[in-house]
Amino acid sequence: MKIIDAHHHIWRQADLPWLLGPSVPRIFGPYDSIKRDYLVEEFKQDIAKSGIEKSVYVQANWAPNWFEDEVSWVQKSADESGFPHGIVGYADMSADDVRPQLDKLKKYPLMRGIRQQFHWHENPLYKFAPHLDVALDPIVQKNVGHLADYGWSFDLQVFSSQMAGAAKLAEACPNVTFILQHAGMLEDLSEQGWNDWRKNLKLLAKQPNVVTKLSAFGTFIHKNDPAHIAKMINETVKIFGAERCMFGSNFPIEKIWTSYDKLVDAFVAGASGLSAKKQKAIFYETANRVYRL
Repeated sequence: MKIIDAHHHIWRQADLPWLLGPSVPRIFGPYDSIKRDYLVEEFKQDIAKSGIEKSVYVQANWAPNWFEDEVSWVQKSADESGFPHGIVGYADMSADDVRPQLDKLKKYPLMRGIRQQFHWHENPLYKFAPHLDVALDPIVQKNVGHLADYGWSFDLQVFSSQMAGAAKLAEACPNVTFILQHAGMLEDLSEQGWNDWRKNLKLLAKQPNVVTKLSAFGTFIHKNDPAHIAKMINETVKIFGAERCMFGSNFPIEKIWTSYDKLVDAFVAGASGLSAKKQKAIFYETANRVYRL
């Protein structure tokens, strides 16, 4: 099976402040094993037997003032190695006018979109954005709307409780494609948590310019669980349709608890009950179309 990895990272430890010094609590648990350089050569070794043909790099939270340095470094890596095939960079959508930042990035051929993480949660461990309703900020909506002029998408990272606001952001920017990260980061696996997630995911799915990634399903359980992955795939496909879903590895984060081959095996098995056409959409066609690979 041909596969596109629509979400991975490579990094140099020196460029990532969150990797330096003693480990501090993270959503994904202890991470000493990845507190080191993770360069494209190792990524290519990880994917060697997995059927991956193309990949998309998603920004890895370098210091914000280094946003162009990150894209420049990844572009150079791609020029030398052939991977990745698309880049999602960072820009600050809360700036008065984000376009000067975007103008600095548009010279890099592999640029396909922007991610600024908007996720906020009552649990301090899960809190990233300054407040719950970042997506409703008029300045943010204006700046995200500018992405259409560059032909770029926006990787949208929110929790279930923020999806109603995120749907309004998508509605306010109809010419921008939004890629919901990690199928909405389901962190509450209680019956009520699942029900709330389904209800709010449907709000985003009503916006025709929103697609989603099937990725990072080990984030809150800290393991590669094929049964959980299968449920996440099938529940998400019921709401979005396979033609609006794409696979992403979230490597090397998931490397904390599994290998790339085992992760891909779990996803392929989880989608095995779907038609061949739907599987092709999830593992190849959606990412190829959305990220113009």
